[in-house]
Amino acid sequence: MSATAVDDALWSAIGDPTRRRMLDLLLADEGTATSLSAQLPVTRQAVAKHLGVLDRAGLVRSTARGRERRYRVDDERLGAAVAQLQSVGSAWDARLRRIKQIAEAIEKSADRAGN
Repeated sequence: MSATAVDDALWSAIGDPTRRRMLDLLLADEGTATSLSAQLPVTRQAVAKHLGVLDRAGLVRSTARGRERRYRVDDERLGAAVAQLQSVGSAWDARLRRIKQIAEAIEKSADRAGN
């Protein structure tokens, strides 16, 4: 899988509010589809599908215990997501500073032309 595909899967997984809430719950303690559905406004089947998306993105890991699968957050992958988010935020901050500089230069130029 290419780096772009991994990133797309990661951001697609994190982009859903239900999955973000599930990650919050799993950060506090591991859980099952059943235990998570009791804390969310979705069915157990929907939770299982969301867990599949999170698993494919590498954000959660599961272990079989009896008839259930217990899920926990993959700290390393979540850490990579946080680092990417910080990097994207920094890049946008730099872009916005540059836009502000350009706008200020245009404004000064217009003021000089008007005098």
